[in-house]
Formats: sequence, structure tokens, C-alpha cells
Amino acid sequence: VQLQASGGGLVQAGGSLRLSCAASGFTFDDYAIGWFRQAPGKEREGVSCISRSTGSTNYADSVKGRFTTSSDNAKNTVYLQMNSLKPEDTAVYYCARARMYSNRWYEPIWYDYWGQGTLVTVSS
Repeated sequence: VQLQASGGGLVQAGGSLRLSCAASGFTFDDYAIGWFRQAPGKEREGVSCISRSTGSTNYADSVKGRFTTSSDNAKNTVYLQMNSLKPEDTAVYYCARARMYSNRWYEPIWYDYWGQGTLVTVSS
């Protein structure tokens, strides 16, 4: 099982970035994929989750209306489109595979494989 996150970078406040999470080594449709982030000195925070089988999505309140997660079946890839970025969005972003789709999707305990992380820096 491998999850490869990419797409991070430096962007000005108000700008946009799209992160990608390329998955391999498992049947993509059977799992949910979550995005988490961790800023220096802070705990890992759930950002979003998408159920591959139903297409259902969840978002943290802090990113609702600004971030959108989607998936490309053919490419086994999940995306996180981030718009109207704020300096407080600065963090390392990780994608992870959930053992099951849960209403407690924001808790890392539900995830068994993690990507290596990609750094997003938003300047003011």
C-alpha cells in the first residue's frame, strides 16, 4: 500500500493550490481517503475525507467553503483543491487511507496508511 501526496508549495494569502494523493497497492474503491494537516507545534488536524464508494465528503469547519476534495477513479488519485488560502492554512498536509468511512473521520485512529506529507506555506 502506498499513498503519495504532492502539490504543496508557497502561495500568497488568497491564492489556490491543488494537492494530489496517488494511491496504489489496494482496491481504491473500497476505502475512504482523508486529508490531514499538521502545523509546527500543533496536533494533526483532520481537513477532509471522501468515501470512494459513495462519494460522500466531510470537511473541517475551518476549511468549509474553501476546500474541496474529489477523486479520479481512473487515476486512483484523490485531490484537495484549496482556495482562498490563509496563513493559518500553513502546514504539512498528509493523505491517509481510512479503514472505514466514519462520522468520526477527523480522528487519525481510523486511518491505517499515511502518505509522506507535502508542505503548504501561505504567506500574508
